[in-house]
Amino acid sequence: MRVADVMTRNVHTVPATMRAPDAWELMRRRRIHHLVVTDGSRVTGVLSDRDGDGAGGAVLRADSAVADLMADDVVTIEPTEPLRKAASLMRSRSISCLPVTQGTHLVGIVTVSDLLDAMAGGGRRRARRVRR
Repeated sequence: MRVADVMTRNVHTVPATMRAPDAWELMRRRRIHHLVVTDGSRVTGVLSDRDGDGAGGAVLRADSAVADLMADDVVTIEPTEPLRKAASLMRSRSISCLPVTQGTHLVGIVTVSDLLDAMAGGGRRRARRVRR
């Protein structure tokens, strides 16, 4: 299975100049955990809901821009790469998502949740009940 098989294609992007509270509100409204930060078509960072101290970090984020809180050492992956490589990159770098790029063009995002869904058969299998 390849990254393209499980990635999310409609990626929410924001500029680094966006106010951090606005970015958090966007993540809350869209029920997402990551925003890809772009400058034109170039990926410049990733903002996670854990950056800026999560749900309780409103004070920290109040006077901040996305650029102040984003991770700017972005690791990307090509859509043709195997899922095993994506999992290995995420685990070795302790990150929870990878922007998916084709050349320099952003085409998607793959998250830990996407990998877990793929392993579980896309959520189609029902969990077995454990009897105590």
